[in-house]
Amino acid sequence: MSTIKDVAKLAEVSVGTVSRYINGYKIKDDNRIKIQQAIERLNFTFNPIARGLRTNKTYSVGVLIPRITDIFCTQVIEGIEEVLNTLNYSIVVCSSNDNVKQETEKIQYLKNKVVDGMIVMPVTSSQLHVKEAVDSGIPVVLVDRLVKGCELDAVICDNVNGAYSAIEMIINKGHRKIGIIAGPQEIYTAQERLNGYLRALNDYNIEVKEEYIVYSEYKKDGGLDAFNQLMSLKDRPTAIFTTNYPITVNSMKVMMEKGLKMGEDISLCGYDQTELFQMFNPPVSVVVQPSKEIGVQAAEILLKRMNGDDSRFPQIQRLKTQLISTDSVKTMF
Repeated sequence: MSTIKDVAKLAEVSVGTVSRYINGYKIKDDNRIKIQQAIERLNFTFNPIARGLRTNKTYSVGVLIPRITDIFCTQVIEGIEEVLNTLNYSIVVCSSNDNVKQETEKIQYLKNKVVDGMIVMPVTSSQLHVKEAVDSGIPVVLVDRLVKGCELDAVICDNVNGAYSAIEMIINKGHRKIGIIAGPQEIYTAQERLNGYLRALNDYNIEVKEEYIVYSEYKKDGGLDAFNQLMSLKDRPTAIFTTNYPITVNSMKVMMEKGLKMGEDISLCGYDQTELFQMFNPPVSVVVQPSKEIGVQAAEILLKRMNGDDSRFPQIQRLKTQLISTDSVKTMF
């Protein structure tokens, strides 16, 4: 059976360097690669319970998201795993089911599991009950959404400019009657995307029509009623901006049921990229969030906090989005 000394010898590093790697400390990239290759070649394993007793760590991280089925959430988790798996951390994934009460219960559950840190995508931006966990020494990093009154590290996207770029593209294609299906305004991302929409209209001196602004929950069946509401207007929009993945999918579903052709009968631009959107004819115009990178950066910040680095607190990383423009938005001239 291989030992830590065997790993060190094969990797041509010191035993101390291997120990630091195993215990989750940051080491030089070339050493990390050599150690990981040596571990794989030797089929080296270690006892995480014994390691935890030595270091007072459990080498587990809690990840709390609103919905397990949400593609954006799973892509964020993929990024988290990419970072933490290489350091042999276990990840405990929980879902709050878009419910604040369940969110509070799951945070307490993770605290009782004595996780070394938590990455949380909050249900709402108005409240988050993490004080007890933070006071007990568990670092918490937010993803996707900030929470009012919570001074915590976070990795989010530039939702305002993401939405702005989408509306600006629609305007530049000649549209002036532009609807939006916004999310719940107690959610930070929904607020920002609506702000981007309003800012773009104001900058281009286009009248903001209240009937063109409708709201929907960010849930699996979100957008169905809202899309129908916009399409039933006597003077309906020529283009609609849908502000998250389920709303975009459900809007397309309604369009197909009504026999409407995207990019001809009604223009559509969505938010959150998936391969599915590019399989349609025409492909869907969409604002792309770097969802996997959100998870990567959240995990890196959390590792830093778990290793005792309290510099630049709170650290707010705001990532850029990308706009994919296609013929799903019709050129009007």
